[in-house]
Amino acid sequence: MLQGRAVAAALAGFLALAALFMPAMAGGPVETSIFAEQGVDVDVTSTDASSAKNQALMDVQVKAFFQLIARLGSPELAEGLKEKMKPADIAPFLRSLSIEKETSGPGRYIGTFTVRFLPGKMQKFLAGYNVNVPVDQSDPVLVIPVYRGPDGPKLWEDNPWRQAWIDLKGEQGVVPIIIPLGDSDDIAALTTADALNGDTVKLDVIRKRYDAPSLLIAQAEPTEDGGLHVYIEGDTKLGRVNINKIYMPEQAEDGSTLPVETAAAQAFQKVLYKAYQAQAAKIAEEKAARDNTPQSLAVTVPFSSPREWNAIRARILNAPNVSAVDLSSLDFSGATIRLVYTHSLEELQGNMQRVGLNLTQGGAGWVIQPM
Repeated sequence: MLQGRAVAAALAGFLALAALFMPAMAGGPVETSIFAEQGVDVDVTSTDASSAKNQALMDVQVKAFFQLIARLGSPELAEGLKEKMKPADIAPFLRSLSIEKETSGPGRYIGTFTVRFLPGKMQKFLAGYNVNVPVDQSDPVLVIPVYRGPDGPKLWEDNPWRQAWIDLKGEQGVVPIIIPLGDSDDIAALTTADALNGDTVKLDVIRKRYDAPSLLIAQAEPTEDGGLHVYIEGDTKLGRVNINKIYMPEQAEDGSTLPVETAAAQAFQKVLYKAYQAQAAKIAEEKAARDNTPQSLAVTVPFSSPREWNAIRARILNAPNVSAVDLSSLDFSGATIRLVYTHSLEELQGNMQRVGLNLTQGGAGWVIQPM
C-alpha cells in the first residue's frame, strides 16, 4: 500500500513539473501536433484542493493517452489497452502538459488541459499494434466557417456549421485544420462582412495570428430539403480547393444519422488528406528519381603505403550506394579520386562510416580517412 502511494506521489510530482515547465507552442494559439490532445477535461474530488489537483494531473494524462490511441488507432484498441495499462505505464510517454483553464474549491479541482506525448515513443508503441502514424504533418489550413442561415450570415456566433468544424478536432490531423477561437482578438480582427468580401488585409491579420500559411472561407447555406450547400474556394500548400456541392445527412457507423454539417466538414477533411497523400507520393517519386541519379565527388585519399591504399579503396567500393572509384591521380602519399554514388551526400557520409571510413570536408576539399 505504501509503495503504491509512493508511486502515485512521484507521478503527481512529475506531472506537476511537466505542467510548470512545458515548452511554448510553436506558432499560433492552437496546438497542431499529431501527438497532442487539446481540451481534455477532468473533475476530481478529494480531501483538499491540493490533493484533488495532484490526482487531476494523473487522471488527465491517462484520459488523454487513451483519447490519442482511439484517434490514431481505433476505439477498440483504446478499450483493450485500458484493461492492460496502469498510470505508471503511461507516464513515460508524456512529453508535457499545460493548463487551458482551471477552477478549484474545498476538496475539488476542475481543469481543462492540453497534453502532449513523445512522438518517437508513441510511434514505436503504436507500430507494435500495426498502427503506422506519420510524424510529419502538412502545413496547417485555417478554415473560417460562415453560416448563411435564415436570419443572415454568421461568423462568430453559435451555429451548427461552426460547431461542426470545432467538433471535427482537426488541429492534430496529418493535415491540421485550424478553426479560429472566436475570442475578442478574432472578433476585433474580422467581421462577417470582411470574410464574405474577402478583405485581404484583415484576413491576413487573422491568418498570421494562427501562423497558418493557408486560409479558406467555408460558406454553408441550408437547403429546403434538409441539405447543406457548401462553397469553399482558395489556394493551399496542397493545391487549389474548389468545392461547390450540396451535402445531405449521412448514416453514422453506429446507425444514427450524422448531421449534415458534420458530414460536410468530415468530407472536406478527407479531400485535404487525399491531396496530402498525392503530394507525398509525388515527392517520394521525385526523391527516388534523384536517389537513382549518379552523382560524383572529388575526394582526396591520403595513405602511407600501396597496401593501405588498396585496403581503403576496397572499403570505399564496399560502401552502400557507391558505384565507382575513378582514379584521377596517385603518388606515394595519397590519391585523388572521383567518387560516383547515388542518394544524398549525407547518406554517403553515413555509408562511409559503416565501412570504417570518415568522409569530411576541410579547407582542401573532401577527404576520406580510416576512422
